[in-house]
Amino acid sequence: MRGFKEPSFQDRAAASSRAKDKALEKMKAAPQPDAAELAERLERRAKREALAAEKSEKARQLREEKQRLLEEKRAEALRKSEKADAPKKTEAEQKAARDARYAARKSRK
Repeated sequence: MRGFKEPSFQDRAAASSRAKDKALEKMKAAPQPDAAELAERLERRAKREALAAEKSEKARQLREEKQRLLEEKRAEALRKSEKADAPKKTEAEQKAARDARYAARKSRK
């Protein structure tokens, strides 16, 4: 039985060159798509891209709507907490404010 002979650099380069030539011939032999098929491919790609753009636009709108609702809830919670934290006016303060409004109305007449 013969021993294994390791291929030299020239052998490896020649094998690589033959493989490249074979792949190139295979590519050249493949039928080229006609104009109608190319137009159909472009149309399908345009439809896919339009659907993707529409989907991303809807997702963006949903994110913006969620953000707006969240901000509204935060603002409402802040208003409620401020209203709850506001000190209650005593009867004397309420009467003084009412009298001031009454005096302002009278002075306008």
